Amino acid sequence: MQHYDYLIVGAGLFGSVFAYKAKEQGKKCLVVDRRPHLGGNLYCEDVEGIHVHKYGAHIFHTSDKKVWDFVNSIVEFNRYTNSPVANYKGKLYNLPFNMNTFYQMWGVTTPAEAKAKIEEQKAEAIARMKADGVSEPRNLEEQAQTLIGKDIYEKLIKGYTEKQWGRKCTELPAFIIKRLPVRLVFDNNYFNNKYQGIPIGGYNVLIERLLDGADTRLGCDFFAHREELEALADKVVFTGTIDEYYGYRFGKLEYRTVRFEMETLDTPNYQGNAVVNYTEREVPYTRVIEHKHFEMFGTDVDNCPKTVISREYSSEWTEGSEPYYPVNNEKNNALYLKYKELADKETNVIFGGRLAEYKYYDMHHIVEKVLNLF
Repeated sequence: MQHYDYLIVGAGLFGSVFAYKAKEQGKKCLVVDRRPHLGGNLYCEDVEGIHVHKYGAHIFHTSDKKVWDFVNSIVEFNRYTNSPVANYKGKLYNLPFNMNTFYQMWGVTTPAEAKAKIEEQKAEAIARMKADGVSEPRNLEEQAQTLIGKDIYEKLIKGYTEKQWGRKCTELPAFIIKRLPVRLVFDNNYFNNKYQGIPIGGYNVLIERLLDGADTRLGCDFFAHREELEALADKVVFTGTIDEYYGYRFGKLEYRTVRFEMETLDTPNYQGNAVVNYTEREVPYTRVIEHKHFEMFGTDVDNCPKTVISREYSSEWTEGSEPYYPVNNEKNNALYLKYKELADKETNVIFGGRLAEYKYYDMHHIVEKVLNLF
């Protein structure tokens, strides 16, 4: 049997970048994944010539030139700019909150008018809290209203957030919304980062090139073959759920999961934008993704006669579903720290990524983290 320097559990972004950097140092890697494909949640499926983000929209964005140069050295990225739209009861609002949003909401046309409206509504929220005898927001609802006021909260935050978390905003901790980006300019670019885009040819190209030279085993459950797999390598890089790694000895961590309902339509352009959020509580899905808009622009949109959309439904994680987001409340964070204590004592295991570190990471954070390890 071949012996490896690293057994990498999980062929997602963390594992793939790690394998690439290890290979640069002349190390041998075996990458295993229980799914039948590489790339983890970045995996794209080719449908009607469109790269469909199988596990939800992934938009790469960073202000770190080192990170941007690294990913572009693997595959060139396009100039996609994320400019989502919110649909509330059939009315459309630009995101993030900017002068376009404030004009659509209140008809204001100058930054001074917008600021005055926001300040007036923030003051009302603070007065309501004072009347209740409190000075600090007790929950997400109060926190959001003290940051942006009632109108935007009610129409663009409340329903969407409650669908995402499966809990009322009054039951969610205030710290989830520490700040809300408010721009007093007409700018719909969602991210403040210097660089953003999608790999030309889709994320599969990025992952395949990162893993070139590493041995891979798909449809391979690490826990079903743990002893045999661990014997093959000097060190383990683990990117799965940390509580499962330790056999749930302290109990199970909670996650949110997302279900995707995919549809191919006989039209070249369904919604005119890659991302449309549905912010009212009564619409069961959180957003609709139209995948072609990530990589097709201008006349290319119409030249591709069909389109693929995904509706996203957020729910509580249950056994057998994919864990997506850690539920970073006090109870879960305290439980994670117990597992982290065990992880910190390991000398031959590296834990990395959203599930292994029980932390929400954007893609650029993952790349930066791995680059720093080397």
